[in-house]
Amino acid sequence: QNSVVLSAAILITLIGLIVYLHFVKIDQESLLVIGSLGIQVTSSYASGKESTTFIEMGQVKDVVINEAIHMQKVIYYLCILIRDPEDPQGVSEVVPLFQSSKPRLDCLIEVYKSCQEILEQRKTAPQSS
Repeated sequence: QNSVVLSAAILITLIGLIVYLHFVKIDQESLLVIGSLGIQVTSSYASGKESTTFIEMGQVKDVVINEAIHMQKVIYYLCILIRDPEDPQGVSEVVPLFQSSKPRLDCLIEVYKSCQEILEQRKTAPQSS
């Protein structure tokens, strides 16, 4: 009877580990910004599975560094502000980036500057009708 309980506990632990590796544990996060198309956010899980989200550039209002207070500590993170379709000056959604890797502020500033360069090039480029 003890071996049945032990076997069940080991099996449940293994299933839990597989679920954790496949759906929760993110190994790598990447951001690809193409001024004429949009922003692609990719998360690679420990199991090898990848999750990709694409945001069209027409929906992007801005990319900002936001801050949050968590357990007496200030945490900085990069966000994409999604334009509100009904109010061009408003924001309908905030999409946080790099939630799993939590890069330092100096790294976020480098990524932010690169994103802003691309967004500025897009704003100054002549719009085709």
